[in-house]
Amino acid sequence: MKLRGFPRALPAIASAAEAQRGFRSDAALEAIARASAEKVPNIALYNYPSFSGAFSALFARLFHDRLGVPCLVLPFSSVVPIRVEDLYIGGFETCYFLDFLGPEGFIAKLAGQSSCNRIIAFDHRKCLLSRVPSKKDSLENVSIILNTETSSSTAVYEYFSIKLAETQYNNGAVVASLLDPKDRDRVEKVLKYIEDGDLRHWNLPDIKAFNIGLSQWRSKLNCLTNPGMYQQLLGIHSSSLIAKGSSYISSRIDSASRLLDKVFKVRLGRGLYGECLGVRIDGHADLSDEIGKQLSEKSAASGLRPIGAVVHMQGNSLKMCLRSTDHATDTCEIAKAYGGGGTKVSSSFMIRMDEYNYWLSGN
Repeated sequence: MKLRGFPRALPAIASAAEAQRGFRSDAALEAIARASAEKVPNIALYNYPSFSGAFSALFARLFHDRLGVPCLVLPFSSVVPIRVEDLYIGGFETCYFLDFLGPEGFIAKLAGQSSCNRIIAFDHRKCLLSRVPSKKDSLENVSIILNTETSSSTAVYEYFSIKLAETQYNNGAVVASLLDPKDRDRVEKVLKYIEDGDLRHWNLPDIKAFNIGLSQWRSKLNCLTNPGMYQQLLGIHSSSLIAKGSSYISSRIDSASRLLDKVFKVRLGRGLYGECLGVRIDGHADLSDEIGKQLSEKSAASGLRPIGAVVHMQGNSLKMCLRSTDHATDTCEIAKAYGGGGTKVSSSFMIRMDEYNYWLSGN
């Protein structure tokens, strides 16, 4: 896909990029080639399709726009990633990695090229701590900011806010903030919700509804195919996302409730694991989680185990999904005994029809 409004690169650059294209975006490679020809000093690669990555890209864009310094911002997808060789033609002074560290060895390989003077990377994932080199092993032109106590988007926001204030102060200019006052409180609240999900805290009120409402934006997080991404991100309201998410959750619960009029008793493992309530939902497998949780509460109220057994056909086989709202109950114990798996409160397995009939015998 060609990036509209961007002229083709110089012939030598275009031919070098052409050899590297493969499955990578034509638009991204042409943007890199054009930035090289125009001697753009900075490039910001952001994790796609991550909300922390997209908001980090927004803050990088605002920072450089405030200073009037060119910066190329590009999405970086692990599915069809930009190669480190694609950036050799760039001659960038500073390269930002926003909400990711790239494939193993990517940053070190790029840092070894004299064309890239400085690399600054942000991430918050604990699983990446082992990839951060010690002080003695770190490269002089690489700074990795990996803070597991805050999300990447918050860290990038704070970084560019401080850097902007320092830059303007040193130049004797009037200090302006990264965000306009009319946007600041709203954006900062959205960042708090994103951080609550990124760090797996799930503490903020209506965090599930927020994430459901936010998910509709995922298809808009490519700044190349959606040039209006930055303005759209600035306009997001947490309250409207929560309202949309809550409406979706309510509609799912209502749909699940209508399928609970044909409940029957299930002898789990032929009675070895006690009894609970179950229901067949063929054709409505997407509602198994909501139905299972409601059934779990209904089962407990009936004096049975607090488990909901949701059964449906999957292809030519029968699948049983076990859900529980009681965290002291282990549904996975049952699932594992029949070749399945999951977590304590959510598990599933395939079951033969003749075995399933034994579980229902006596009803």
